[in-house]
Amino acid sequence: MTLGRRRFVGIAVTGLAGACASLVTTPVRPVHGKIRVSLDDLPGLAGPRGSARLRLPETGRTIYILALPAGGFAAVSPICKHQGCTVEIQPDRLSCPCHGSQYGRDGRVLRGPTQAPLDRFPVSLATDRTLIVDLGTP
Repeated sequence: MTLGRRRFVGIAVTGLAGACASLVTTPVRPVHGKIRVSLDDLPGLAGPRGSARLRLPETGRTIYILALPAGGFAAVSPICKHQGCTVEIQPDRLSCPCHGSQYGRDGRVLRGPTQAPLDRFPVSLATDRTLIVDLGTP
């Protein structure tokens, strides 16, 4: 079976659109050290492998919100503790592209060279489906 040009381009564009959607970062402004954002505004968090990237415009800092397989969410800094590279979100883990460190979706170390977990922020879900991230204690 051969793949025509039109079909190939359609498949390629669909794949690129999905990849670009996974790179979307949502700007948020903390109030009194807390981020409050509706789950309805973060569709990437749907499902057990969902994720969202939140950016704090004042500082340029990014925080990853990750759906956990057993339920609930984790909020972690994307900065690898080994040498400060930005980790990438994979389906079941976070991976450092610089030296291969691997972290669980909750920020714990799965494989070095890093020895320290990612900074983690307390996160809760209110009854109105508002996700609350406390930035006060990483």
